[in-house]
Amino acid sequence: MKPRVGVERESDFRFLAHETPRPGQIDMIYESREALRKNGYHLAAAPTGIGKTAASLAAALEISRLSDQKVHILFLTGRQSQHRIVIETVRQINSRNTGIESNVKVVDLIGRESMCDFIDMQTGKCDCEKGSSEGSKFARRDEMSDYILEHPRHVEETIEKCKIWGTCAWSTCRYAAKDCEILVCDYNHVFSDNVRENSLPSMGINLENSIIIVDEAHNLPDRIRMNMERIVTPTIVRNTTMELEEYLGHLELDYQRNMSTAVAKEMEIVDWTFEIMKLVRSKMADLFSILHSELGYNKDESMVEISQLTNVFHSACDEYEGLSGQKKLGQEETQTITKVKRDDRISKISEVLNRVKIEIDSDEEEAMEPDAYRLGHILECLEQFSGSSALSLVFSNKGKEGKITSHLLDPGIVSGKLFSSAKGAILMSGTLYPPQMYSDILDLPKDKTTKSEYKSPFASERRPVLVATDVSTKYNERSEVMWNKMRNHIQALIDGSNGHIAVFCPSYKLLDEILEDVYFKGVKKVVESRDWSKNDIDKIVGMLRDERSKENRILLCGVFGARLSEGIDYSDGVLDGVVCIGIPNPPPSVLSSSLKEYASDKFGKNNAWRYTVTQPAINSILQAMGRPIRSINDRALILLLDKRNRDQNYTRCYPVNLKMNATSNPETTTSFAKRFFRKVKPN
Repeated sequence: MKPRVGVERESDFRFLAHETPRPGQIDMIYESREALRKNGYHLAAAPTGIGKTAASLAAALEISRLSDQKVHILFLTGRQSQHRIVIETVRQINSRNTGIESNVKVVDLIGRESMCDFIDMQTGKCDCEKGSSEGSKFARRDEMSDYILEHPRHVEETIEKCKIWGTCAWSTCRYAAKDCEILVCDYNHVFSDNVRENSLPSMGINLENSIIIVDEAHNLPDRIRMNMERIVTPTIVRNTTMELEEYLGHLELDYQRNMSTAVAKEMEIVDWTFEIMKLVRSKMADLFSILHSELGYNKDESMVEISQLTNVFHSACDEYEGLSGQKKLGQEETQTITKVKRDDRISKISEVLNRVKIEIDSDEEEAMEPDAYRLGHILECLEQFSGSSALSLVFSNKGKEGKITSHLLDPGIVSGKLFSSAKGAILMSGTLYPPQMYSDILDLPKDKTTKSEYKSPFASERRPVLVATDVSTKYNERSEVMWNKMRNHIQALIDGSNGHIAVFCPSYKLLDEILEDVYFKGVKKVVESRDWSKNDIDKIVGMLRDERSKENRILLCGVFGARLSEGIDYSDGVLDGVVCIGIPNPPPSVLSSSLKEYASDKFGKNNAWRYTVTQPAINSILQAMGRPIRSINDRALILLLDKRNRDQNYTRCYPVNLKMNATSNPETTTSFAKRFFRKVKPN
C-alpha cells in the first residue's frame, strides 16, 4: 500500500509489535497517532484480525515518548482475558526494541478482591503482609516493584511472586504504577467517580497527563450507565438508620476516650442525620405505598419524579427542625441544634452516609457494603443530575416491597468531561458501528474527533453469513411451529458441518422455549446458566478443545450480551459455526421509553430509534458473529435465524461490506454448509 503523508516507511513505527503490519493496521496507527498528536480522539471500528491492540499501543507510545512530561497510557478493558493480550503485545514490542531505555514498562492491575486473599471491610486492610514490620514491608515492595517493571508481567505472575515474597500484590502494583508507561486496568479507574478519585492520585497518575485507550468501547456507554444505577427500598432506608445509630455509638465511645473537638462535631452532624433518617423511614414507606397503589394491577413499573424522592428528605428535615425548635424552647438553652440550609440538606446527608463505619460480619457476602453507602450514592446522583432530564427514576413492584432505581440516560454527561480532561484517547472495538453514534453518545468534541471503519482482513468467503428468510422471533409470529422451523435450520447446520456450533438467543426465556428440552442429533448440548461462575466460563474453550480431540461435537447454547457471546475468545478454531436466533431488541419498558425520548431530543428523531434500539441489537449480533473468528486461520459459517435481518432498518446497522446470503428452508441450509466446509479449510 502507498504510505500516507508523513509516513515514509512501515519501519517508522518503532513500537509496532508485529514484524509485518497487517492490512489496515498502518492506517489505524497513522490516524490514531495524528489524533493524539492534536490531543484529540480517534474512534476505530476495527474488526478482529486487524491487530487493534498493537496498533493503539504503537500510536500511544510514540506520542507519549515525544512528550516532555511523564505520560501514562491507561489501557481500559472490561475483560480480564484482554489483559493477557496487552501484556503479550508489550513483550513483543520490547523484543523488537532491545535496550534499557526503549523498554516499555507496564503494570497489570485487576480488582483487589482478585488480588488479595482476605480484606477486612472495616479497616480496608488485607492480610497479605501480616506479621511484617513497616521497614521490611516497604523494602520488599520496592524490590517487587522493580520485578514488575523490569519485564511485562501478567497479573497472575505478580500475585504468585508476591505471595512468595510476603507482599500485597494489589498495593505493590499500585505503588509501581507511578513509574510505568502503561497501566492495564478496568473502565472504572477512569469512569467511576469513587474508583477514579481513590485510585489514580494514590498511584501517582494524573488524568490530564494520560492517554486513554478504551478496548471493546461499544460497552462503555452501558458500563457508565450501570455505574450510575442506584436502588432505594424501605429496607435500605431502615438499615441505614440502624447503621447510623451504630456509627453514632462508636463516635460516643471515641469522644469519651479522647474528648476530641473534631469527634464532637462529627457526633453533632451524625446525630442530626440520624434524627432525619428516623423520620425518612416512615415517609419513605408512605411514598412506596402511594407508588404501589398508583401502579394498578396490569403494570409492573412506573416513572417516579425526582421531586417525589427529594421531598421525602426535605419534609423530614422540615419536620425535624420544627420538633427541635419546640424542644429548645422547652428545654435547657445549652442544647445544640444543627442548622443546614435547605439547598445543602441532601448533599450533607449524603456526605454523612458515605462516612459511616460499622462492624461487618465478613461471612455475610451480601453485607460487603453498608446500606448507608448505597443510599448516600443515590442521593449523590440526585444532587448531581437533578437539574437535568438525563436522570430517570423507575419504580418497580418486583420483590416484597418494590424498589426505586436511578438510571442515567446520557453517559456523555460523565464521559465527555473525562475525555476532555485527558491528553487524548483511542476508542476501539470490532463492533463500534457506526463510530459517529458512539462519538455522539459519549459526547466527544466534534472538532477534535476522527472516526474510521477498517475493512476486515478476513476474506468474506471465510465467514459467510446465511439468513433464514422463513423464520422470525417477532412477537406476533412466535409459536411452536416457528420454533420447530428454527430447530430444523439448526439441525441442518449440524448435519452440514463437522465441528462445534454455538447458538445465541435474545433472552434466557427464549433459550428455554426454543432449545432447553430439545434433542439435536449428532451433538451434545451445553446450555448456559445464569448461575455459572467465572471459573465455569473459563473452562468452556478448554472443554471444546478436549471434546474435539475425542471427535465429540458440542452445541453450545447461550444468550446475546451474556458471557458466552461476549466474554470468551473461541481461539484455535474451536467453533465451526454460530447461530443467532432473532434480534435482541430491548423489551418495551418505562426506561426504554425514557431513553428514546431523551435520544430524540438530543440526537433527533431520525437517530433516536437507531441509537437506542436497532443499532445496539445488531451490535450484539455482530459480537456473537465475531466469536469464532479470532485469527486469520479460522473459518466459520454464520446462520441468522430471523428474516428481519434483511429489512432496511436493520441492514443499515451492519457494516457496509457485509454480504448476506439467503436460505428459505433447512435443505438449502445443509447444502450451503456442506459446500462451505468442503471448499474452505482451516489454514
